[in-house]
Amino acid sequence: MKIITSICFLIFLGISSLKSEENFSNYKKYNLTKTKFKLDIVAKDLHYPWALTFLDKNNLLVTEKKGGLFKINIETGVKNKIEHGISHIDFDDGSMASSQGGLLDTQFNNQDGYIYFTYSHDFKELRIDKKPKKNWGTAIARGKLKNNEIIGLEVLLIAKPKLSTNKHFGSRIAIKDGMLFASFGERDQGMIAQDPTKHPGSIIRIKTNGSIPKDNPKFNGKETWLPEIYTIGVRNPQGMTISPHDGEVYFSNHGPRGGDHIGKVEAGANYGWKDIAWGGTEYSGFSIGDIPFKKEYNKPIITWVPSIAISSIQFYNGDIFPEWQGDMIVSSLNGKSLIRLKYENNKIVEEEIIFKDKIGRIRDFEIDTQGNIYIVSDSPRSKLWKLSK
Repeated sequence: MKIITSICFLIFLGISSLKSEENFSNYKKYNLTKTKFKLDIVAKDLHYPWALTFLDKNNLLVTEKKGGLFKINIETGVKNKIEHGISHIDFDDGSMASSQGGLLDTQFNNQDGYIYFTYSHDFKELRIDKKPKKNWGTAIARGKLKNNEIIGLEVLLIAKPKLSTNKHFGSRIAIKDGMLFASFGERDQGMIAQDPTKHPGSIIRIKTNGSIPKDNPKFNGKETWLPEIYTIGVRNPQGMTISPHDGEVYFSNHGPRGGDHIGKVEAGANYGWKDIAWGGTEYSGFSIGDIPFKKEYNKPIITWVPSIAISSIQFYNGDIFPEWQGDMIVSSLNGKSLIRLKYENNKIVEEEIIFKDKIGRIRDFEIDTQGNIYIVSDSPRSKLWKLSK
């Protein structure tokens, strides 16, 4: 009994010391917004949707983890199924704790007319005994939409090494000035995120045609890095956006038990996973690393303890809610909430909850040209919601 008590005390002491060293953000203490809004259902019967992207002002493209792809008219709510040949793994919604992959992010790029996807690539290999091997990697592909079908599908990159774990694939896309940024989770492999000769646990930067920019870190002093890797040391990054304030790419990252955060994607940056955990701990309660942050690693702009399970981020632009202009909107799985981070001089100066516990675990959202926000939840019976005035 004394041994058990001592272990419990040490766990508590470790957690307490981590929290006492840093000023973490606690979403449970945020105030509710005073801004008036309404939530309306646009479409129903979505099965674990993962991402939204606008094709034009009236139509959204929606991915589902099991491979469903739909075009939804936001005025009428009419859904059209889109055929595709993306070789994604079959997301198992019967074992949510260990099954996280499938068809993931999507983004339409009106500069070249392509729709870009991230997904958990199924290698479809056979063992000697003719049984399928279970090996997957986060992948990036693109194609064009014609007559409710994705045509000309090109695979641009598949993360390697291929791994059998069905966790932490990431993954989001941001496109800026002809460059595609994509986030790759570390597949629950911890320190692999510190190995720049492997893709898991990194954010990559390639041109939209899949070629490698010649100013990536490998060509600027990081000779051992893979040529497409731009930032390392991340765990499970599931949000990405471009800031209107400084033009830089920002990402959100799941910590373990706490330590969720938002950081800037910078050339050669290292966010430290799994040498540090940004204030998070193992799910058993044991500490990860001696301190939450170390000077040799890049530091996030905001870190949450306890875990918020941050899923997607975007900066608000629109006339519907002018008081939110330029602020960052954040969706939360654990908190089942949509959150506003008020931005001034490239800093977060205030936080508030727009709503919580209304539609479940929020997976993704998109903002139209007017400033209405379209939202989907991580659910087998999800809906497309519209937040407006």
